[in-house]
Amino acid sequence: MKSKLFKAVAVAAMMSVSTLGVQAQELKIGYVNSDRVLREANVGKAATQKLEIEFGKREKELKDIETKLRSSAEKLEKDAPTLSEAERNRRQRDLMELDRDLQRKRREWQEDLTQRKNEELQAVVDRANKVIKQIFDAEKYDLILQDAIHFSARVDITKKVIDALNAQK
Repeated sequence: MKSKLFKAVAVAAMMSVSTLGVQAQELKIGYVNSDRVLREANVGKAATQKLEIEFGKREKELKDIETKLRSSAEKLEKDAPTLSEAERNRRQRDLMELDRDLQRKRREWQEDLTQRKNEELQAVVDRANKVIKQIFDAEKYDLILQDAIHFSARVDITKKVIDALNAQK
C-alpha cells in the first residue's frame, strides 16, 4: 500500500515539476507598426517619391485648369451686365463644359493614383513581411503582431524592421 502511495506522490511531483517548466518559459512577442514602416523605411519613401513624380504633372495640369475655370467665371461675372443674352449663355455653357471636363479628369487622376499607390504599397508590404519573417525565425519569436490597440515599447520591433529594410538593396 505504501509503495502505491509513494508511486502516486512521485508521479504527481514529476507532473507538477514538468508543468512548472512549461510555465516558466516566457512567450516572445513582437509588434510592428506598419504605418511607421511605410513612412520611415527607404523603400516606402522611394515609393512615395516615385508616385509624386509620376502623378505630379497631371496634378499641376488639373490645378491650371481649375485656375483657368476660376478666372473665366470671375470674368463672366464681371462682364455679365454688358453681355448680350446669347453671349452670356455661350460663356456659361463653356464654363459648365470646362467644369465637367475638370471633374472628369480629377476623378480619373484620383482613380489612377489610388491604383498605383496600392501597387507600390503592396510591394513595400511584401518586402516588409519578408523581413519580419526573417526576424521572427532568427530571433525565435512566438508571435509578431502588426496591428494592435495598445502595446509596450518593450515588444516594439518596428525600428529593427525599418533598419533591416534600409540595409537591403
